[in-house]
Amino acid sequence: MLRVAVVGSGPSGCYTAQHLVQLDPGARVDVLDRLPCPYGLVRYGVAPDHEKIKSLQNGLRTVLEHERVRFLGGVPVGPDGVPAARLRELYHAVVFCVGAAANRRLDVPGEDLPGSWSATEFVSWYSAHPDAAGAGFLRGVRSAVVVGVGNVAVDVTRMLARGTRELRPTDMPHAALTALAASGVTRIHMVGRRGPSQARFTTKELRELGTLPDTAVQADADDAALDPAFADPSGLPPPRRRNVEVLRGWTAPPRPDARRLIRLRFFLRPVELLARDGRVGAVRFERTVPDGSGGVTGTGRFEDIEGQLVLRSVGYRGVPPAGLPFDAATGTVPHLAGRVLRGDAVAPGEYVAGWIKRGPTGVIGTNRSCAKETVTSLLEDAPSLTSRPLPADPLPALRAEGVDPVLWPGWQSIERAESRLGASLGRGVVKLADWPSLLAAAGEAGDAVTRL
Repeated sequence: MLRVAVVGSGPSGCYTAQHLVQLDPGARVDVLDRLPCPYGLVRYGVAPDHEKIKSLQNGLRTVLEHERVRFLGGVPVGPDGVPAARLRELYHAVVFCVGAAANRRLDVPGEDLPGSWSATEFVSWYSAHPDAAGAGFLRGVRSAVVVGVGNVAVDVTRMLARGTRELRPTDMPHAALTALAASGVTRIHMVGRRGPSQARFTTKELRELGTLPDTAVQADADDAALDPAFADPSGLPPPRRRNVEVLRGWTAPPRPDARRLIRLRFFLRPVELLARDGRVGAVRFERTVPDGSGGVTGTGRFEDIEGQLVLRSVGYRGVPPAGLPFDAATGTVPHLAGRVLRGDAVAPGEYVAGWIKRGPTGVIGTNRSCAKETVTSLLEDAPSLTSRPLPADPLPALRAEGVDPVLWPGWQSIERAESRLGASLGRGVVKLADWPSLLAAAGEAGDAVTRL
């Protein structure tokens, strides 16, 4: 019987578990996660007002409720938890699905001023990640600058402009909802270093900005004019052509009665965050122009954009998983069809899937085919892997390592607590946002036994 540990319960981890139990009728899979809650970025990265995407949790739930899959939450892997080498002793194979947890930096002066955050930190706050920073993002903020023109940048821009009425029915933590309701933000600038025809957001996400109540959207016509494809987008690939068509409709002056204004700026590269009153007060950008090869070059002309809040959304990088080789240039673990490579040799029983395997590319569904490739490799190796005897059940050994896993009944208890919290606030489900609350709720399940 093949026993596999999958590290990470986001989409790539759940799809890995799903393929394993579908393709091997005897496989037993433990899905480990550092957090007491499953689903990874579907729970902690998808905007709360995107209910359709968040509903993907239902499919992931089906995987984790499979009779041969077991969820073990609250189990860190690495120096502060169970060593990766110990997992290899307890399972025939270990698949690391740990994503790309680090944010790319701007590497400009002033980046660490108070008020300057990564977009991921802001997302974690309004998504109730238990490691998120506390309140204070919006205190004293009139104008915000979002650096980046991808879907995460669009998400945080939309959240800054959303009204309480639209967010109250979501599962957003109540402290974040209260702070956004009291926000004084009236200007949001979303800024990219290249042109509108090269922006990476999807058209559906972009169009949502134009549907926000009490909010006008303006794409700067002077910026857009620097992009040859803006005047004639007919030669662009369809997704980019649709983006340009939406942006062309926003070049007119904004309506004067809107309470908030979202300005989309292009061909501006951040070179410095400027301090005012001990915190960030503006971002200095250098005007760029197309270089004829798909990139941009600086012009030596600069523009300051006011912002007491700066959210950096310029991409992600993988973090070296403890005990595994790591290619710093690509931010991934070297692999051959999902098999971890140590030097030029395959490491028996070690595998990767998801962003730590391929980098931060693709959409949630991309993880399905990525996981299947890894599982195919693993099952090809299974005859040699299963020749090694294992303990009957790894759970007692894991507990001996000093961890106290949150089992599936514990997660269900968290869900019930979040429903009770929402009811007490006159809302639907409201997420618990801190470690003590989550662990206390999980503990209400007692010593419930889950399947082996």
